[in-house]
Order: sequence, then C-alpha cells, then structure tokens
Amino acid sequence: MDMRLFEYTAEIYRKGSFTKAADSLHIAQPSLSQQIKKLEGELGFPLFHRKRGAVSPTPQGMRFIQRAQDILRARDDLLREMQDQRQGMETGLSIGVPAVTGGHLLPPLLKTFFEKHTGVPVQLIEESPAALEQMTEKGEIDLAILPLPIDNERLVTVPILTEPLFLAVPFEKQSWMTEQMQSFIYSVRKETGKRAVPLQAAEDVPFILLKEGYGFRRTVLDLCAKAGFKPKVTFKTSSIETAQSLVENGMGVTIVPQMVMRKSSPRLVYVPLQSAPTRTIVFAYSESCYVSLAAQAFMETAQSSFKKDLL
Repeated sequence: MDMRLFEYTAEIYRKGSFTKAADSLHIAQPSLSQQIKKLEGELGFPLFHRKRGAVSPTPQGMRFIQRAQDILRARDDLLREMQDQRQGMETGLSIGVPAVTGGHLLPPLLKTFFEKHTGVPVQLIEESPAALEQMTEKGEIDLAILPLPIDNERLVTVPILTEPLFLAVPFEKQSWMTEQMQSFIYSVRKETGKRAVPLQAAEDVPFILLKEGYGFRRTVLDLCAKAGFKPKVTFKTSSIETAQSLVENGMGVTIVPQMVMRKSSPRLVYVPLQSAPTRTIVFAYSESCYVSLAAQAFMETAQSSFKKDLL
C-alpha cells in the first residue's frame, strides 16, 4: 500500500475536510477524493462519513487512521534515527515546557548543555501541560518538562527534581484572615519561617487556583482533599506568577512550589506546611518514538546538574 495514502487519510482526519486536507497536501481536491474512494473500495468499507461542511471517520476508518498514524510515526522515527547516526546532534532538539517552569528551570540547564555541546539547534515550545502531553505522545516534540502526575500511559517519565511546596499568604493583615492564620503568619515572621502549619488553616479563606489543564492544579486539589476540605476558590488563573500577584494584593492564598517563590517580595509570606508536600518535575517522552542523541544528552545534563545542586 502506498505510504501516501496513510498521509492522506491522517491529514483528512486532522483537518476534518477534504478541501482543507488537499490544500495542506498541495494536491487537487478531486484527485484526493478519488484516491480515498479507491482505497475504500480495496478495503471494502468507507473510511469517512461525508456530510456537507464536515468529514468524520467511521469506526473502521478511525482504526485505520490510528494504525496509519503509527506507521507514519515509525517511518519518521526511523528517518530521524538514521539522520542521527549520520549527523549526530546536529539534527537538533525540541523541548516543550510550561512557560513559568521553563523560565526558572531551562536557562541554567541550557547554559550547561551548550557548554558541552556547542552548535546544537534547540527549539523551545511553551504550552499548557495538557497540550504538551498530547504533542509529546504524537512525537511532535522530543521532550517535555512536566510536573507529575501524568496519566498518559504512552509517555515515559524521567525524574528531574522534587521540591517542597509552601502556602503563600499576604504579608499585610486582611479582613478575611482568621485568627488562626494571623497567628501563623506572625509566628513565621518571628521564627524566620521555621514553624510549619496545617493546610487546614486555608480552609475558610479565599483560595487562588490554576485553571483546568495544569497538573499543579490537581496536585493542590489533592492536597486539600487529604487535609479534609475543598478550597473556596475565588480566582482561577493559568499562571502561578499571576496567582502570587493576587496574593500580594490581598486577594487570597495559594500554594507555590519553591522554584517560583518570590523570596524578595515584602508583601508575601511563604508558610511551610506540616504535611511537607512536594511536587516532582520530570522529562516526558513518547514510548513509541525514537529518543534522539540530543534528547538523551540533555536529560543526562539535567540529572548531572541537579546532583550538583545547580539550581
């Protein structure tokens, strides 16, 4: 079977349209339709439901498309591996990362990597964790840097670091603060942050949470559930930086990883928690895709760097 037919069916599925797929593939739409009809005749069943303005796969068509995508991915992996053997790390590296995590984690790692491997092209892709999981599974990026948990069983994970989490609260007294919280903040100031407090202290106060699609949101909700309460969410944001700014301005509290703490801010207090919660950051890559030499070298650089307490 011609490999182009796999490409055609996969592209029609992605675009949801014969016309759009034909434009993307740079072929005439009648020619594309004719070749798919011929393929359907050979297979003995239709691949697509054809409705005015929309195209969707039949159950048999969806199975065919999934296998076609696997074959195309295997082909691309083989070509990448052979190119790696010929050119080494010159083939480059693509890394997906959430914006805030990338801003704190990547610069020192890239500096160390380039000191050892000069001239390696590196492309950075900043997206939400949910989007990065999908891109990694499809082989659209070599590596993703993501927080656990990751539910996608088709992704392999390699730990990078585990860091503590803190409750971020406003430095200034707010009308919504309970006496218990005020007492904790006072003790943290006096004892330079050494006294840990129960997360239940945040049960009855405004809580700032990340939006759906961010793994850290689930981590925070799980922590609250284990503490026996559901947070009273007043704001949702896609950025932990925005969450901290809201806390600075007295809008509520949030949970913050150590990596992104604004330690120099005079308007924030970071309270350690009695349960000593942590989050783990990992590399993720598709179990079905070739791991390039550059990707392997970058993971080795990261693990070596954190062993030396680079950050």
